[in-house]
Amino acid sequence: MIYLSFTGKLHYRAGARRTRSARACDRRKSRGEFKLSKIQLGPPAAVSLGRLFKVFLYIGATSFGGGVVAYLRDHLVKRRQWLNDDQFLAALEIGETVPGLISTNVSVIVGGRLRGVRGSIAAAIGMTLPGAIAVFILGLLYARFRSNLEVKAMLTGVSAAAVGLILAVTLQIGHREISKWLDLAILIPTFILVGMLHISLLATLVMIAPIAIWIHRPDRAALTDYHARQAAYHAQLAAHHTAAATASGSQIERAS
Repeated sequence: MIYLSFTGKLHYRAGARRTRSARACDRRKSRGEFKLSKIQLGPPAAVSLGRLFKVFLYIGATSFGGGVVAYLRDHLVKRRQWLNDDQFLAALEIGETVPGLISTNVSVIVGGRLRGVRGSIAAAIGMTLPGAIAVFILGLLYARFRSNLEVKAMLTGVSAAAVGLILAVTLQIGHREISKWLDLAILIPTFILVGMLHISLLATLVMIAPIAIWIHRPDRAALTDYHARQAAYHAQLAAHHTAAATASGSQIERAS
C-alpha cells in the first residue's frame, strides 16, 4: 500500500522507506529471533463492536474542535493500545488526504482494521453521534445565547485549548516524518499555501504531490528488495496456513 504523508512523503508498506520498528524487525529476523507464529497477521486482539462503539462515543463526546486528533491518539495509542504511533500516523495521513472530517475518516479506518466493515460503521456512528446531538441542541439555543459574553468567552477558551492540543500532537508524532531537510522544503511551502495564502488543500496537493513523489521515489534496488521480501512473507504465510489446515484435518480424523 502507498499513501502520502502530511510532508508529501510517499510511504511503502514494508517497503524501502520503512520505519525504525520495521528495520528493528528485520534485525530480529536476521538473528533468528522472529518466528512466524509471532507475526501479527491480522488486527490486534479481538475488540467487541460494543466496546468499539463505546470508546469512539466517549471520544466524540469529550473532544472539542481540532483537538479531537489529540484525543484519538491518547485513547487509541496510549490507553487502549489498539495502534502504535506509526499505525496511528498512517491512519491520520490517509484521513487527511481523503474527503470528509479527519476524525470520522480515522474512526472508519481504525474500526475497519479492528472489526472490518461492521467495525467501521460502529466507530463512525460512535464518533459522530455526540457531535450531531450537541450541534442540534446548540443550534436551537444559538439564537438566544449568541450575544452572551460568557458563552463567547467559554468558546474562546475551548478554541485556545484545541490549538494547544493540536500543537502537542504535532510535536509528538510529527518528528517521525521530518527526517531530512527536503521534508522541510515540502512542509514549509504547503504551510504557506494553505495556512497563509488560503489556497485549497486539493489545489495544494496537485501542486506539491508530484514534487514530493519525485523527491522520495524509491530506487530500483529498494523496489527489488521490497518485492523479494513480500514474496518471502507470502510464502511463509502459505506454509503456515497449510500446516494449520493439515493439523486441523488430523484432529478431525482422530475425532471421527
